[in-house]
Amino acid sequence: MRGEEEVRLRPPRHRVDRRAVAWWRLRCLLAAAVPAAVTGAVGVFVGPARPGLWYAAAAIAAAGLLVAAFLPLWWYRVHRWEVTEDAVYVRTGALWQEWRIAPMSRIQTVDTVRGPLEQGFRLATVTVTTASAKGDIRIEGLDHARAAELAEQLTRITGATPGDAT
Repeated sequence: MRGEEEVRLRPPRHRVDRRAVAWWRLRCLLAAAVPAAVTGAVGVFVGPARPGLWYAAAAIAAAGLLVAAFLPLWWYRVHRWEVTEDAVYVRTGALWQEWRIAPMSRIQTVDTVRGPLEQGFRLATVTVTTASAKGDIRIEGLDHARAAELAEQLTRITGATPGDAT
C-alpha cells in the first residue's frame, strides 16, 4: 500500500463487457445441450420401453433454456472489477457473491486467456495470480483489447510496487 491509505472492501466501478452476456448464455446452453442430447439419444436406443428418458431430456433442455435466459443477465449486473494503484477489486457470483481484493504487493503473475468461445465474442479473461491460498482472481468477459491494456497496467503497477508477493 502506498502512503497511509488502506485497501478496503468497496464496490468495484467497472462492468464487464456487454458481450459477456451472450458468451455466458452460450456456455449455459452448451452445458445443458450435452446432457439433454445424451439423455435423448439413450431414449432413442432404448425405445418406447423408457418414455421417461424423453421427459428427462425435455426437462434438462427446459432448465438449460431458463438458466440461459436469466442467469447471464444477473451475472452481468453483479460482476464488477476495478484496478487502482493499490489493489485489484473484483466482485463475482450470483446467489453467493464473492468480493476479492488483491493488494498490488501480493500479485505474482498476470495472464490473459482467450478460449475458443471467448475469441468468437472478442472477449478475454485476465487472471491475477496472488500469494494467497484462496487462489487466482479472474476478471472474465473483458473486451480483448481492454484485457491486454489491463494486463499491461497491472504489470506496470506491480513492478513499481514494493513488496515480495509472498
